[in-house]
Amino acid sequence: MTPIFADTSYWIALLNPKDELHAKAVFVSEKFSSARIVTSEMVLVELLNSFSDAGPRSRQAAAAIAEGLRANRRVNVVAQTPEQFEDALQRYKRAADKSWSITDCASFEIMEHERVQAAFTHDRHFAQAGYEALLR
Repeated sequence: MTPIFADTSYWIALLNPKDELHAKAVFVSEKFSSARIVTSEMVLVELLNSFSDAGPRSRQAAAAIAEGLRANRRVNVVAQTPEQFEDALQRYKRAADKSWSITDCASFEIMEHERVQAAFTHDRHFAQAGYEALLR
């Protein structure tokens, strides 16, 4: 199975039917239904943060998604470790001319380590870093 990294924009789009990327996220989910999904705790933090002010129902839905992803055997949620954070921080420093977030840098480190070439994301930074952004 080909691994695909799942970024925050993808999880948000799947969770929110009103999101402009919802239909595209559903489409790529179906198209790549046999893919092994890789994501990270940092991505899940961003997901949960994005719904923190959306009311109790949305917060509960986001929490349920995060818990479900952590329990799903087809999804590898990479834990945040001190070493992984340090690697992401060093990439962040090297990319001072880019507007990559620390989560982007951690994602790129994970993708490199896991040999992932494509991501469920709309984030242009993934394409800028040389990865295929499947929601663009």
